[in-house]
Amino acid sequence: MKPKHRAAPVAPAPRTAGRAQPRTKTLAQLLRLGVPGALAGFACLAGAQDGATASPSAVVLNPVVVTGSPVATESFDLPYSVDSVDMRANQAGNLGVNASEALAGVPGLVIQNRQNYAQDLQISVRGFGARAAFGVRGVKLIADGIPATNPDGQGQAATFNLDTAERIEVMRGPFSTVYGNHAGGVIQLFSRNGEGAPRLRANALFGAWGTSKFGVGLEGEQSGVGFVVDASRFDTDGYRDHSKTRRDQGFAKLTFRPDEDSTLTLVANGLRQPDTLDPLGVRWETYQRDPRAVEDVAKQFNTRKSIHHLQGGATYERRLGEDRLQVSAYSGRRSVTQYQSIPTGPQGNARHAGGVVDFDRDFYGLGARWIAQRSFGDGELTVTVGLDYDRSEDDRRGYENFIGTTLGVKGNLRRNEIDTITSTDPYLQALWKQGPWQWSAGIRHSRVAFKVDDRYIVGTNGDDSGSARYTETTPSLGVVYAISPVLNAYASYGEGFETPTLNELSYATPSTGFNFGLRPSTSKQAELGLKAFVGDTTRVNAAVFRIETKDEIVVAESSGGRTSYQNAGRTLREGIELAAESEFSPSLTGRASLTWLKAEYDEAFVSRGATVPAGNRIPGVPQFAAYAELAWKPIADLTVAGEALYRSKVYVNDLNDDRPAPGYTLFNLRLSAEQKHGPWTLAQLLRVDNVFDRKHIGSVIVGDGNGRYYEPGPERSWFAGASASYRF
Repeated sequence: MKPKHRAAPVAPAPRTAGRAQPRTKTLAQLLRLGVPGALAGFACLAGAQDGATASPSAVVLNPVVVTGSPVATESFDLPYSVDSVDMRANQAGNLGVNASEALAGVPGLVIQNRQNYAQDLQISVRGFGARAAFGVRGVKLIADGIPATNPDGQGQAATFNLDTAERIEVMRGPFSTVYGNHAGGVIQLFSRNGEGAPRLRANALFGAWGTSKFGVGLEGEQSGVGFVVDASRFDTDGYRDHSKTRRDQGFAKLTFRPDEDSTLTLVANGLRQPDTLDPLGVRWETYQRDPRAVEDVAKQFNTRKSIHHLQGGATYERRLGEDRLQVSAYSGRRSVTQYQSIPTGPQGNARHAGGVVDFDRDFYGLGARWIAQRSFGDGELTVTVGLDYDRSEDDRRGYENFIGTTLGVKGNLRRNEIDTITSTDPYLQALWKQGPWQWSAGIRHSRVAFKVDDRYIVGTNGDDSGSARYTETTPSLGVVYAISPVLNAYASYGEGFETPTLNELSYATPSTGFNFGLRPSTSKQAELGLKAFVGDTTRVNAAVFRIETKDEIVVAESSGGRTSYQNAGRTLREGIELAAESEFSPSLTGRASLTWLKAEYDEAFVSRGATVPAGNRIPGVPQFAAYAELAWKPIADLTVAGEALYRSKVYVNDLNDDRPAPGYTLFNLRLSAEQKHGPWTLAQLLRVDNVFDRKHIGSVIVGDGNGRYYEPGPERSWFAGASASYRF
């Protein structure tokens, strides 16, 4: 039997249909061997044993997940790589500011705190999304059923509220494509439901670089209505110069049960970041001189961004016999004003859009799905049919970033347009359990439309209005075979696509309008893997994968503060992911992950007048990434833990001719404690990051036209906090 797991958490429905051995064989050859050949090697690694017995474990080895599956399913039984991170446990040892704190140990995922809150986290999954200069692209972000990714594929992880999160699920591989456009991976956050007696919480945190965070929250259940309310303020001067930030967040969730067969959930959250300073990237020489420094242009133009984001949504679920109906809707508004460091000279071009970005975005969406469960043959069949519709409309303006000789101020109007993006996605997904076999299949048809209504037609700046429409059907197929109760083998295949984002479409060249000729990139993915329980308290996962991409979107030109994009030829990503989690004793637990990823251009192409040869590495993607954590609980309610994080070197441009960011290893320590006195619960946190004060580049800005690729990571940093909770 399998080790026990926690009960399936109640959560909103997802918006879905749902050189290993380099001395002998390449990964491509390994994949061609098929499932049996691959599994023979992995079985030795997993060390699984038939007939192993299980006992209850404090480590959640087999969590129930909903990402990618029509119904809540144990992760052990799914034909793809998916991890569920328990945020309740994670919150005890982290700051609760960035998702990178919680997800560093997920294999295949590279998530970096850029130390730049004006540009959000840097996230890539198996190489998807590594090129993003700001925000998140190529990876689908979802919070409580509401997309945190725009219909064009650009997302914002800063909207995740970590203080109220119950868990975060991370899906990689072929089945991510059931989420449609820009789903090279899926990161989905689920907040807690209000349960039990009402309780009031307050917390405070202080630390290095002028960091502080204060929060209050109230949650519980009263008269059959569950509620979670939270508000927080985060301030930091930042590790680097010119990176001061204030972030205010608010969150509310209400759960109603109109009757025994239905549930209605309402959620709302807001984010406010006024005048968040942007330190930009730095050149290598600047980093060597002073890792905390910024280039002069950041201060000359006072580069900064203001963000105001507010959204709300509702999910209704009703059981109808063996079937379920789920309906969801959301709406919101996002306003951004960003002052860039574009020199004044290029803005003399009449067609230049200026150095200040200013837009107001209204967005909304609807989703409906029917989930039916039936006996079929000698097995059980679950079928989901659904439709997702998402729309955003930007009232976008551009201004000069100067008035006379004064820099970093809003000057003359240079851009005025309405940008509308819609996405319509019908889908079908099925899951069939038949003895030791479990088959999964999905198909999604995506239609993404861009429309630009240009309202700035002045002099030689003509009418740049236009439209583009992209359609793609993305199938996926997976199978799991239970070799024994403690060893599952699986294989999966899927096809995906990524449309250009609005920013990538905005400039064909520095002197012309929108690049509506840019094509979406398409990918074919295959994955083989094993999931095994070793004894009663250890789980091991292993996966090999291959991803072939056509029409990869890359930089064509970069000058005058503007970047234009083009389609390159083919790219190839091959990789191995290993992960293990164990409870060595009731007081000692550990987990570790390792990722090897070879990501390269499979065909030569011309970029910025130079030929990028086949075989060059795709920038922004480390070849090796590893994580290990050991947690010791010497007495009840006291935990001491150590973390180790390794990243290999990272190339910064397509030509691979500029200095790559060096590899590094970081060690972190944390201590958390909790005491209960009647209705009171008190907790304390002490954390030291980069214990050995390792100088390192935390992240890179891929292909920066000014050579400002590098974003230095912080020196040794300490943080301390305390919280108090009262249960009524």
